[in-house]
Amino acid sequence: MTEKPPLDSNEDGAWLGEGQSETQLTTVHSQDGADTCNEDRPAWDSKIQYVLAQVGFSVGLGNVWRFPYLCHQNGGGAFMLLYVFLLTIVGVPLFFMELAAGQSIRQGSIGVWKHISPKLAGIGYSSCMVCFYVALYYNVIIAWSLFYMGNSFQYPLPWEQCPVDVTTNDTVKECASSSPTSYFWFRKALNITNSIKESGEFNPIMTGCLLAAWTIVSLAMIKGIKSSAKVMYFSSVFPYVVLFIFLIRGLMLDGAIDGIAYMFYPKLEIWGNVQVWRQAATQVFFALGLGYGSVIAYSSYNPVHNNCHRDALMVSAINFMTSVLASLVVFVVLGFRAKNIALRCVAKNLGLLSVMASHESNHHLVGLGWPWINMTDPSSVSIAEYREWYSHHSSVVGPNITDCSLEEEMNKGVEGTGLAFIAFTEVMALFPASPFWSTLFFLMLLNLGLSTMFGTMQGILTPLMDNFGVLGRHRTILTVSSCALGFLMGLVFTQRSGNYFVTMFDDYSATLPLVIVVIFETISVAWVYGTDRFLDDIEVMLKWRPPVVYKYLWKYVCLLAMIGLLAASLLRMVFKAPTYTAWNQSTASEMTLEYPGWALAMIVILIVFASLPVPIGYIHSVLKNRNTRSEEVGGQEMHREMYTKCSSTEPLDSNSHHRVPSEEAEAHPRIAFLPLGNEHYRLLPQQEEEDEEQDTGV
Repeated sequence: MTEKPPLDSNEDGAWLGEGQSETQLTTVHSQDGADTCNEDRPAWDSKIQYVLAQVGFSVGLGNVWRFPYLCHQNGGGAFMLLYVFLLTIVGVPLFFMELAAGQSIRQGSIGVWKHISPKLAGIGYSSCMVCFYVALYYNVIIAWSLFYMGNSFQYPLPWEQCPVDVTTNDTVKECASSSPTSYFWFRKALNITNSIKESGEFNPIMTGCLLAAWTIVSLAMIKGIKSSAKVMYFSSVFPYVVLFIFLIRGLMLDGAIDGIAYMFYPKLEIWGNVQVWRQAATQVFFALGLGYGSVIAYSSYNPVHNNCHRDALMVSAINFMTSVLASLVVFVVLGFRAKNIALRCVAKNLGLLSVMASHESNHHLVGLGWPWINMTDPSSVSIAEYREWYSHHSSVVGPNITDCSLEEEMNKGVEGTGLAFIAFTEVMALFPASPFWSTLFFLMLLNLGLSTMFGTMQGILTPLMDNFGVLGRHRTILTVSSCALGFLMGLVFTQRSGNYFVTMFDDYSATLPLVIVVIFETISVAWVYGTDRFLDDIEVMLKWRPPVVYKYLWKYVCLLAMIGLLAASLLRMVFKAPTYTAWNQSTASEMTLEYPGWALAMIVILIVFASLPVPIGYIHSVLKNRNTRSEEVGGQEMHREMYTKCSSTEPLDSNSHHRVPSEEAEAHPRIAFLPLGNEHYRLLPQQEEEDEEQDTGV
């Protein structure tokens, strides 16, 4: 059986480790020295189980409340075209790369990059660190969904009307100055402080909800993919059922068509805006879950000859179509909400006009209404009629009478928690049988969050269990301990100021570290190991060779795109001070504040801690190799460990890699660095009588 030619090496040693043959690279060692046996590795029960897991991880809350907002703010249909373009040339190739590496090496993120080179092991540790950051705050959002779902089992919904202050017997001022949904979110759910500087005490209800969320995650993952995969059948499919139900219901609402038209109206001029490209690339990046290690972990449980190229195309397409479906639902709902607000505005202004006209001094106003509008029956006046009347007479009626614009209401883009817990709850209260729709909506959010959370935790647990044998033998203890640690550290988010910390983690803890991780992943495959060699390995695995275009996409397009995204993100942080949106209780309104110095230091620490494993892993490997060389200087002969398949009884010729392969040898598939199947290797006894061997340097 022939091997590939070794990589070139210099006197300091090759990237793939000094003295390692390719067959050594296919042997899996855990940190404590125990071999990892692929025969004992868990596997998916079916292909549908695996696809649901990958789709469930990649399709998350961002598809529902981030993509529609970006589409809304950045040119509608034009942003979608830009997104599809970047998804095709950057997202799909990188997603395919992670799927292929995980499926072939059958290890988590740490093991995959350590196999390519020990110097790259830090990439996997950085992925684990970012996954832990994300898990901390993502489960808080699940806790919020649990709180709202629990409050949905009552009629009327608690956020339908403002509460009454028992001391004054009047409506609570904070609620009267904002809205019932805003008041319930900021005061009843979060009991939020005025800024991040005011930490406040712990919110006991949210602390209980967070404990429940971590308990659900722990129970679902306690048996690994065997238990979490069964939950996926429901958590991955149920959100689609709810989205279609909401779409059908939403299309029956007044204003739905206005919302869809606003969503798809293209503004091609946005293509010249660099920030729009940055936002589109970032959304592609996070939508597919690149860099987390979860994609690698899930694919590592696949059969070796599974068609991961088809999976990459299929999951990417499902992800995009889900984003479009979610955007349709969001915009029909926002269109209905905007039209209701505009109609209430018309009714309010016509009421003021009627009052003004009833005074003797304002009898001239009556003539202004005829023949344009009927001030005594606001429901008979359309928004377009009112706006036309207002455009002619705004200078006469005074400042109390305002314009009522549907477009202006639609322009008030809502994203993130504001979309889910304020805008949607407001619309839900207007539906007949509102508790049913509210329960359905928050159950959907819960399942979207859980399916992503399972993948995120898998990105932490799988690499640790693969790389540390003792952890792999105690899966249950590791899972429960990780969830318990996550709950304890997550208590920072259940303070009254916790929402501000969620925003901080969401905006800064993952973005830069993940981009750095994917840059090094691309460099390791495209330039360290080599795209041709990687495509050779995929060809052996899939039984056909992927298109050569992937070679150039990995080497140039994806790498340059990621470096550009990193540069744009860094420049934005430097030239635009990090800010957050705070709720001011006295004014009952939101305001933008800059982070204090200690919070900025915390942001820097989060980014540095997640990125440090990459250089530390490289330095550790270099120092370890130098120490090994210095210990071997006194030896008269350096022997290379030789491996062969367990089934083989033939001694391995140490110089076989220098020989010209025979025709018979060429008939067999060559050995790749990726383990193909459940093949194991054993160490052959060293033969002292052999001549001194030359190190391949691979």
